[in-house]
Amino acid sequence: MKTHRLNILMSLLGAMIGLFLSACQPDKYELGEIIPKEELKFSIFQDAEDPNMVILISETPGMTPLWITPMGRSTRVQDTVRIPFEGEYNFIYGVQSAGGFVQADTFKLVITTNNLNYVNDPLWTLLTGGVGNEKTWLLDLDADGVSKYFAGPLYFYGTDDSWESMALYKSGKSSEEIKTLLGIEDTWNWEPDWKGNTWFMPEGDYGTMTFGLKGNATVVVDHKMLDRVDHGTFFLDAVNKTLRMTDASPLHDSGRDGQVVDWGNLKLMSLTENTMQLAALRDPVLSGEGACLLVYNYISKEYADNWEPSEQPEPEPQLPEGWKEDVSQIVLKTITWKLSDQNPLDWCSLDGSRMNGWNSLEDYPDWLGTPDPSVYEGFSLTLNSEENTVVYVAPEGTTQEGTYTLDDKGIYTFHGISPDFTIVGWVKFNLSADNQLRIMSIEKDAMGNVTGMWLGAKDPDKPEYMAYHLVPTIGGSTTDPIEQTRKAMVKALTGNGTRIFKPDVNWFVDWVSGPPKFTGGWTSSATFGTDYTSNSWVWDETVAEIAMSASLTFTLSGDQILVEVTQKLIKEHEEIVEGETIWIEDEVIDNFTQTGTVVLNPEDQTLMIDIPLVDYSGTPARWLSSNGNDGVWYFVQHGGSTYSNVEEKGIWLGYISKEDETTIFHYVIVE
Repeated sequence: MKTHRLNILMSLLGAMIGLFLSACQPDKYELGEIIPKEELKFSIFQDAEDPNMVILISETPGMTPLWITPMGRSTRVQDTVRIPFEGEYNFIYGVQSAGGFVQADTFKLVITTNNLNYVNDPLWTLLTGGVGNEKTWLLDLDADGVSKYFAGPLYFYGTDDSWESMALYKSGKSSEEIKTLLGIEDTWNWEPDWKGNTWFMPEGDYGTMTFGLKGNATVVVDHKMLDRVDHGTFFLDAVNKTLRMTDASPLHDSGRDGQVVDWGNLKLMSLTENTMQLAALRDPVLSGEGACLLVYNYISKEYADNWEPSEQPEPEPQLPEGWKEDVSQIVLKTITWKLSDQNPLDWCSLDGSRMNGWNSLEDYPDWLGTPDPSVYEGFSLTLNSEENTVVYVAPEGTTQEGTYTLDDKGIYTFHGISPDFTIVGWVKFNLSADNQLRIMSIEKDAMGNVTGMWLGAKDPDKPEYMAYHLVPTIGGSTTDPIEQTRKAMVKALTGNGTRIFKPDVNWFVDWVSGPPKFTGGWTSSATFGTDYTSNSWVWDETVAEIAMSASLTFTLSGDQILVEVTQKLIKEHEEIVEGETIWIEDEVIDNFTQTGTVVLNPEDQTLMIDIPLVDYSGTPARWLSSNGNDGVWYFVQHGGSTYSNVEEKGIWLGYISKEDETTIFHYVIVE
């Protein structure tokens, strides 16, 4: 394909910069000169190997560019636009000069090829129906006040929340666990049901939102409640889970129309065949409220058209497997629970999710007041799961003794005690009218130890719970956290016997910051697999072949852990040929095996392994095993993986590849 290149090169005239004051008239200002459009310098050209990749370069010095492209706007000095379909496309270049904005004439570019690799991710298909199709979405609230899938049309999340944290919340993780797992700070959620909170958005026909891949990535939004129709374009970043809409905004309510700076800058929080959640950032200045993610809930038109009302069971908290043992016998069968000194209370929806997500004393609003732990520090609730007895100690020291039952739904029913004391303001610690508290959720640390639980007292009038955050103190026992960590590491690697892991060919490798705290990462569970072109610098068929051949067998032998690595090994060496370094293959060993030992250091959660792990010599990923791929390895919590869910999530092992960067490999258990 011939490379198209536009160069507008002319000399740059001097421009008067800034505003200046007159001595006798200080309230008058003058703008600098506006640069003539003939003096704009920029380049627009197609990539020589991929003509659907268009390169944009601003060459007007000292000016902030503004590109208007078929895929949206950009202010980058150099940018890349990927256009999947053939056709004639318009590009407009402009700059903000001292005298104001000026733009060049429209540049028309004809693309004669298609590159459907840009839109072949499953998320593109879920959003649009696939190439040549379009798909229509509705806000999940209709004129009759019915939400057909979600509890309501709008949820609220923290500014650091994302696709990944929402998935963890749905799996039952707490905000504190998610903070640790993802290395983020502002994570919380309130998912109000609309029927109990009709004040935040009126019922109505909000219109339609149609995403299409017919000749271009287009979106048409019919905002019936805002009385306008948007015609725009969009781009879905399937890796980073973001959606960019240009000249269009997603369906939303009029009450928040003026609370978002950029409605086109969206986070994709979830997407299935029938449902989608998009998040826009609420601006604190425009809204007069704190910054947060406004998460709008959508359903496909097909789902809405085929939905039939039915008697839906009342939602209930979903507790994890083994929850009863978790809360009944952490170490001993007698556990003393106290109110958290950080976030003692909240409200919960019927499904057990917290409605406000307060995580520290500073999070509590003025209308409630800030809890003072000294007010309730004398309170305790001691449960003996062997005898089913309870001892309640009030904050002032009075004691009541009784009994309790705990059913299979997580409902405690108490007899003989009647707690009644103020936590903060007008909020008291009470049992429900039936003398009950129900488990809303359970919190665990990275080793799977219970660190807290939320108990709710059902409101007699509203579909919600008054929820109390209890944390355990284990009477009469002392535990060494370092020893706990060591045991958790041993169990994760060996299952206290033998475990065999293999490289995860779908989520092969990632890069995170750290240590000691590991954050970030840009790959996902769908980055690799059979896609041998998008990341060919580290993943191709040969890399995949070695990964699929490899296994790591960890065996606990007495107090020692042994590791056996088996793989296809390609031996090679470097040679200089005509000044260029090339790799020469020496030998291929189909079932190369070596055995080593593993020494654990639970204090910093590292492993000293005296043999290299999988060697990717003979492939583009050879460099992964040429720098530090033996010696000290870190257990890294990433993608929801912890010591307690290795069977489901596998393990990440990482080595420091450069300053503040750790290369991490994902291994999953061989089934």
